[in-house]
Amino acid sequence: MLATLLTVAVAMVASLVLTVPVRRLALQVGMVDLPTARKIHVAPMPLLGGLAIYCGVLLATLVSLRGHWQAETVGILGGATLLGLVGLLDDRGLLHHQVKLFLAMPAAAVILLVSGIRANVFTPFLPKYGPVLDVALTLVWVVGVTAAFSILDHMDGLCAGVAAIGAAYFTLFASLAGQTIVRVLAAATLGAAVGFLRWNFKPAKIFMGDSGAMFLGFLMATLGLKLRPDWMPHSTEWIVPVFILLVPIFDTFLVSLSRARRGLLPFASPGKDHTAHRLSNLGCGQRGAVVVLYGLGVLGGALALGVAYWRATPSYILFVVVAVTAVVGAMALESAPYEAQRKPHRPL
Repeated sequence: MLATLLTVAVAMVASLVLTVPVRRLALQVGMVDLPTARKIHVAPMPLLGGLAIYCGVLLATLVSLRGHWQAETVGILGGATLLGLVGLLDDRGLLHHQVKLFLAMPAAAVILLVSGIRANVFTPFLPKYGPVLDVALTLVWVVGVTAAFSILDHMDGLCAGVAAIGAAYFTLFASLAGQTIVRVLAAATLGAAVGFLRWNFKPAKIFMGDSGAMFLGFLMATLGLKLRPDWMPHSTEWIVPVFILLVPIFDTFLVSLSRARRGLLPFASPGKDHTAHRLSNLGCGQRGAVVVLYGLGVLGGALALGVAYWRATPSYILFVVVAVTAVVGAMALESAPYEAQRKPHRPL
């Protein structure tokens, strides 16, 4: 317990303190997010917050593991570093957004696979084809969750807060399962996200940028792959990370559904049509919308705890109920007011 608290504290203090000089550096070098029609901030905002989050996680991991590294740990931090650097280049305007989705994120997933980290959903039941299916699932999961966090960073405090809540649950589960590496990485992510949140909650003084959002998303995806609650039936283990990451999964489903119905590409058509935007327009306001999604994240983690200590059959029933509720909720929110993107005009 004390070791976990130390990891959280080191990451939190590092992120909290380093955000100040990082913000100053961003302003000096012109790394700012300029206001546009599809964004909600009205003044240029420093973008290098992801650097402070990265340093907080790395420092806390170094302190906590004290040289007891494994190939998996190097692979995790290597993939996270790759996405952080690619996000930094994107924040600087030096990359096309499709490079992140179709090259960088799959490459980070491959680094995990080479390090020995992959899903283990199908292999126990399908010895012949299961490994291939699990490799494919790993690629889809890592790219999907990383992209989900990337597009979740659209309102002050939202991405950092959701990541902190998810990391807190991963820390709890890893502690119960005795998984040291997962516990350390989750606790470091929790501390770094909370420390940064001090400067990022509305009114934000700095944004994490894609470097921070993809870094956090990749860590969340990796923690989901690595978590193994050994007291659970294997057939229901996979439900735990899905519930913990309920908010980014739901938001991605909503915007994908909405944009596809309007003839737009889900990950290539940014706009003010996310869950938080719609909740804000319904009267919650920006802070209220973020807090509501925090609550949904807490609920998702609580459902994961319920699944962890329930028999397999009720767990599947709960998953179906949550899935149906999410679909109904997304369809209801799709009719909520939002600022729609214009479909690109193609000349004849």
